[in-house]
Amino acid sequence: MYTHYWQDGTKIGLNLGKIVCVGRNYADHAKELDNPVPEQPLLFMKPKTAAVNLAAKLSLPAYLGAHHYEAELALLVGETITRNTVAPLHCIHGVGLALDLTLRDVQAALKAQGYPWERAKAYDKSCPLTPFTKTKLDEHSQFEFKFWQNDELKQQGDTSLMLFSFTRLLTEISRCFTLEPGDVVLTGTPKGVGVLRHDDKLALQLGEGAVLTTQLSID
Repeated sequence: MYTHYWQDGTKIGLNLGKIVCVGRNYADHAKELDNPVPEQPLLFMKPKTAAVNLAAKLSLPAYLGAHHYEAELALLVGETITRNTVAPLHCIHGVGLALDLTLRDVQAALKAQGYPWERAKAYDKSCPLTPFTKTKLDEHSQFEFKFWQNDELKQQGDTSLMLFSFTRLLTEISRCFTLEPGDVVLTGTPKGVGVLRHDDKLALQLGEGAVLTTQLSID
């Protein structure tokens, strides 16, 4: 069962409820998949069963099809955010990184038929998460992150390039459904997404922090 951790290895006393994801929040990523740039945040969710600690060896089922990676900045909700919450940024208590794993072929087929994406986005272990770093989020907060596959840099993100700010994202999300302590918000992926393969070495880095690596098994 997944548990939130801080970077120093201590457990966070918050239970994960849901993972709220933001699609197409970087223009270059929307372009690489030939998707239109949205006029408002494109939201979808993953259940808590999608979460897995990235620090452990990552194992994914082959029978579902090809898994694609999407590296993203993750926000840890520490206080309830509802439609009437004022200045919601202080409600974020930590930041980390995540892989929004996607069954791209399944997603494409569902989109073509106008169906929801859950089969492609919300399956078990589809959201590996790093430990979180304590932070005080404000309007000037900016984060950079990197993702490597087999020591090759594949994605490099900078939140200053997001189409929708942290405040806009949290406001839009809370207008639809309440964010509770322990929930996680994924803020979108930059360009460079691609397919994962058995025995890949994966690595993620937030800012100048430590590089977290894991070995991937697909069987």
